[in-house]
Amino acid sequence: MLWVKAIHIFFVIAWYAGLFYLPRLFVYHATTSDAAGDQRFRQMELRLFVMMTIGGVGSLASGLWLALAWWRPFPVWLHAKLALVALLLAFHALCWVHLRAFATGRNARSAAYFRAFNEVPTLVLIGALLLVVLKPW
Repeated sequence: MLWVKAIHIFFVIAWYAGLFYLPRLFVYHATTSDAAGDQRFRQMELRLFVMMTIGGVGSLASGLWLALAWWRPFPVWLHAKLALVALLLAFHALCWVHLRAFATGRNARSAAYFRAFNEVPTLVLIGALLLVVLKPW
């Protein structure tokens, strides 16, 4: 099981790298006015989204494996952590919505919005780490 745990940590790091960086790219993209810069950001965002999706799928698969192998019934703290994972999935989906808006030239959000949007994964990470390490319930 330690191998699965190591794989899970690897995929979580990969997923979070994208969750942290893609909204930052959106900040810069929202301030871009030239066509070459716009095209460059579109390519970067799409490639990063693909990589972070691979990290997300790997995180979910290995996390489910760990949860089913170790805990029956699930402890309360794990339910709370899974709720945070659901929030991350919603954030990931919203990243896709924003990526499509930029790709089609329909982004209506400001750089300030994306700066605030960029903080969501950090808050979720703090909560998840506290739950996993402290196992409060």
